[in-house]
Amino acid sequence: MTNTLHRQGKIESLKNDYVIFAHTARGINKEGSAPKLREFMRICLKYHPVNIGDVKQGNILQEDIDIEKLIQNQDDGAGATAVFTDLDTLQKVIEELVRADLGISINVSGLLDEVQQCCRKAGLERHSAEHSLGFWGATDRLPARHVLELNTLCGHGMVSFTLIQKLIGEVKLRRLTPKEAARIMGKCCECGAFNTARAEQLLEKLKSCY
Repeated sequence: MTNTLHRQGKIESLKNDYVIFAHTARGINKEGSAPKLREFMRICLKYHPVNIGDVKQGNILQEDIDIEKLIQNQDDGAGATAVFTDLDTLQKVIEELVRADLGISINVSGLLDEVQQCCRKAGLERHSAEHSLGFWGATDRLPARHVLELNTLCGHGMVSFTLIQKLIGEVKLRRLTPKEAARIMGKCCECGAFNTARAEQLLEKLKSCY
């Protein structure tokens, strides 16, 4: 299960949003997994992700994060996350991870058909697929759809609705560029799942629509 399943948006927008994780399980492969997680991060880093990190240390958008130190400080079971914006790159990452055969679980979040295509090209058949059923309950209390599209780029909800609304206002007033605002949002997402490239595209559209 991954909270990135709750990402919101139209299909065309979601085509530029792929998150890949490395996970371990206590009592199975957590002990001694740190070198494997480090290798996972090094492989992902070779393909220039727009974001990469882990929930215990943060992501590369944060000024005090040194990626080499982040990799070296990986603990057993810490997990790791990287974000890519195109299928060709995701395909290469998956193929290299298959060759590396790290012995830990790899989870890819994205449009189901496209992820399946990548897996099959790499000689794999996915063993499971999960799908979000959306939001239930008092949905009338949720913010506007365009705010949710940005908020759900961080599955842990670390980018607050009010911060997003403020930054949208700053972009509309030309006080911040969409790229600058997207980076500010991305810094709040500790695990590194926030896709700044997609956030920038969404903010660019908002700038011209409002």
